[in-house]
Amino acid sequence: MTQKRVSLTQYLVEQQRMHGHIPGQLRLLIEVVARACKRIAISVNKGALGDVLGTAGTENVQGEVQKKLDVIANEVLIEANEWGGHLAAMASEEMDGIYVVPNRFPQGEYMLLFDPLDGSSNIDVNVSIGTIFSVLKKPEGHTGVSEEDFLQPGSQQAAAGYCIYGPQTTLVLTVGDGVAMFTLDREQGSFVLVQDDVRIPADTKEFAINMSNMRHWAPPVRRYIDECLAGKEGPRGKDFNMRWVASMVADVHRILTRGGIFMYPWDQREPDKPGKLRLLYEANPMSFLVEQAGGAATNGQQRILDVKPGKLHERVSVILGSKNEVERVTAYHQEAAR
Repeated sequence: MTQKRVSLTQYLVEQQRMHGHIPGQLRLLIEVVARACKRIAISVNKGALGDVLGTAGTENVQGEVQKKLDVIANEVLIEANEWGGHLAAMASEEMDGIYVVPNRFPQGEYMLLFDPLDGSSNIDVNVSIGTIFSVLKKPEGHTGVSEEDFLQPGSQQAAAGYCIYGPQTTLVLTVGDGVAMFTLDREQGSFVLVQDDVRIPADTKEFAINMSNMRHWAPPVRRYIDECLAGKEGPRGKDFNMRWVASMVADVHRILTRGGIFMYPWDQREPDKPGKLRLLYEANPMSFLVEQAGGAATNGQQRILDVKPGKLHERVSVILGSKNEVERVTAYHQEAAR
């Protein structure tokens, strides 16, 4: 007897039918995003054969040089989602402002935010990269749509997920009722459920951080990492391994798979910025996923999902992963603040 394979569509329909977690428009939106990710995966897999490697010769709103695949992925997501009638507007890490659905298409009740291709520095060296997305409900009673409508705390997300383009193309999704993973079956052309109710162990022996920035860290971060590096002979009484892919999708995927803690903290290089990662496109969706899998996510002082955004491209310090380790680092920050 072979185990019955559950497609993404079947999973979403059953969630809608049995639990009422997914309204019809949201289900359609998630399916369209998944189809867009399949198109992006094809471009990623072609690499040099598809002339998609290297820079595009342009910069995004953050002043970062765009890769060709950054631009391609952004266009794919917009073209796939603008006409379906389930969206009012979109916002992307690669665009200055919001993209309102054109008047020639019907407007829906949801808003989509995305980092079209996370981990751009890894594109040309064939290391895992991914697409991160977040779904918000358009505030009721508003005519039209504005940037202000997007400035909701992460706790208001209707759904969030990412697609990682690695040895397998895997879609990871939450609609607020746990986390599920789907792997793309290329022969069938569909995402198939491979793990439901993903759980992150509360304890870990792995941390992910860019050690080259150690001299710029705040004392609480330095204290935590020093304790990890001290190993069995140190205050933690156990050896830790360090992992760092420089692709948030890849680092978070590892944590969802086997535990760990990921840190991209504030540092002294740009003291006026609260962090490096974008709250709306990266930190909020990843924090939603991690919390739904039993982990925790803070900025060192408070839960990331409680942060009220002040602008579309706001940055934030990120500490997420195994709950006990995140709580330890957060306690160090709070102790230092006192």
